[in-house]
Amino acid sequence: MIDHSLVKRFRQEVGDRLAHQRRLDQANGLPPMTGEDERQFARALISQVLEEHARSEIGLGRTPPTVEEEEALAAGIHAALFGVGRLQPLLDDQDVENIDINGCDRVFVSYADGREGMHDPVAESDEELIELIQILAAYSGLSSRPFDTANPQLDLRLPDGSRLSAVMDVTVRPAVSIRRARLGKVFLSDLAGNGTISRDIGKFLTAAVAARKNIMIAGSTNAGKTTLLRALANEIPPSERLITVERALELGLDQFPELHPNVVAFEQRLPNSEGQGEISMAELVRRSLRMNPSRVIVGEVLGDEIVTMLNAMTQGNDGSLSTIHANSSMEVFNRISTYALQAAERLPIDATHMLIAGAIDFVVFIEKRNDYNVGGSLRRYVSSIREVNGCDGRVLSSEVFVPGPDGTAVPHAPVSCLEELIAHGYTPGGW
Repeated sequence: MIDHSLVKRFRQEVGDRLAHQRRLDQANGLPPMTGEDERQFARALISQVLEEHARSEIGLGRTPPTVEEEEALAAGIHAALFGVGRLQPLLDDQDVENIDINGCDRVFVSYADGREGMHDPVAESDEELIELIQILAAYSGLSSRPFDTANPQLDLRLPDGSRLSAVMDVTVRPAVSIRRARLGKVFLSDLAGNGTISRDIGKFLTAAVAARKNIMIAGSTNAGKTTLLRALANEIPPSERLITVERALELGLDQFPELHPNVVAFEQRLPNSEGQGEISMAELVRRSLRMNPSRVIVGEVLGDEIVTMLNAMTQGNDGSLSTIHANSSMEVFNRISTYALQAAERLPIDATHMLIAGAIDFVVFIEKRNDYNVGGSLRRYVSSIREVNGCDGRVLSSEVFVPGPDGTAVPHAPVSCLEELIAHGYTPGGW
């Protein structure tokens, strides 16, 4: 057990001393500390504060903290300064899949093996929870993101790559959901190894990426769309220049320069308190086309950026990748049409279908399911791949991979571009 009131008190002391040192350095004309230098200096300050506390306890005739207690306090203070406070142990647990917080003391955790359970409180009060989220919003991503009564919604990427979504004032208590990014550097071979895809699908998708096919990944929330997108992106040769566009930085392709040395990551910017300065996803997609991209990767399509993205796919930017929420591979076309109707262009459905037919080559559908036949373990797997064949009043498509006996997609019908995929290393097996 750790005394969180002490952690909070010592975090304030260390933070004040750290801020004082920053002011001294600035006054003396010294360059600001790097992130790593600041962390090292903070560790020294933490040791100093804990030593002072031990002396104070002895002077008052009380027992000072043990070595183990001091180590726990030091870790807690450091996490409060540079991590995510009392959430840090959950994020350090590699088995944790998702964290849902309905107020500071209602914490629900789901694990990779399908287990679910409640966890200890992550703050002393809802106000402290909001303060923690505000601190994270100030230092995560490319720009500070407000989280207050005027801006009660927040999406951001945590330092470990996890995705955080938070709301306040539109719920009785502040609510937070964290979706873990347990697989950072992931390849199609890894997904074949854990059963998400078959070896045949892995070869098919590898060839599709090499052939610069435009691929839309569809699925429900937390089905594994982003992980599959990362794996597909990692099949792109390192010589290509990638532009990623996201609402909140999550893909992290620029974090692996050995795989992708030439990456520009765009993040949507929200308006400030005066309602100024917003840069929308649609604007970022348009801007990305002027940045000499080899491929444009849109992390998640949720609105009017769909029209700009589809236009980009039809203007020579082949090999684009994106994800979208949908309940089936076929439903993707209706979802795109709905988004297009909401866009400034107000595209009619017929025009949208023509745009889809000219832009998207394949829709890959991934789903998740608790497999109660094997102890209730959580499975994620690609169950369908659909090829877009054209347009005749509606989008014409054929399901080239369909769900097999265990749900995982198996070959069903030959693709029209089979010879092109074979030229890029695909060996068909099953058509």
